[in-house]
Amino acid sequence: MGMQLVQVNFKARDHERIGRFWADALGWGLSSEGPGVSNVEPLGFDWPDPSALCVDVVAVPDPEAVAYRAHLDLASESAEHQAELVARLKTLGAREADIGQGDVPWTVMADPEGNVFCVLEPRDVYRDTGPVATVVVDCADPRAMAAFWGAATDWTVHEADDEHARLRSARGVGPYLEFLRTPDPRADRHRLHLDLLPYPGGDQAAEADRLRSLGARDADVGQGDAPWLCLADPEGNEFCILGRR
Repeated sequence: MGMQLVQVNFKARDHERIGRFWADALGWGLSSEGPGVSNVEPLGFDWPDPSALCVDVVAVPDPEAVAYRAHLDLASESAEHQAELVARLKTLGAREADIGQGDVPWTVMADPEGNVFCVLEPRDVYRDTGPVATVVVDCADPRAMAAFWGAATDWTVHEADDEHARLRSARGVGPYLEFLRTPDPRADRHRLHLDLLPYPGGDQAAEADRLRSLGARDADVGQGDAPWLCLADPEGNEFCILGRR
């Protein structure tokens, strides 16, 4: 069956500030499950549900030392909505960013702590995703990554070739997960990773073993004695397998 892909996790110096930014940016609610953590999810949301990937912002002493290769793309409904969204995000503390993208129809931005994200021009494929269109992961082999993550989760591979792969929940709701071939995927530093959750009745340790058999490996990100398990996919992207709440 695979596991549920339930949230993205940001590292931040000031988790409350970044949590508030993303709550306001997405129009979602903000709460905290404990010290050093801000939880961002849609209002009235019954977690977990594939209609949205929630955002957890976790305080770390030096987020610049944490390297991940993923970012969020936000959806827009029209050219006017895209421009309005960019302007509103700037009032919340975001700024436009130059990562060498050149003349493209999307706007590259960074949140108040420098996490890069994009505000996309309207695209039909993202018309029903909600505010987060997709999570994009830089990689060397999109086909292989799609095969791993399709087996790791219950998400369906919609397309996969040498340059790009796209997955979405088997229920056809919520954002996409995409893999984009990048010549040097370790060159850019990002601070976002994915969190998975076994289905009710599933076993965290057994799922970790299953993913190791698919090519994952154990990862040490300084988690210590934590209730979640940290692994890395075949290209080294760290992710966590959560325990049931």
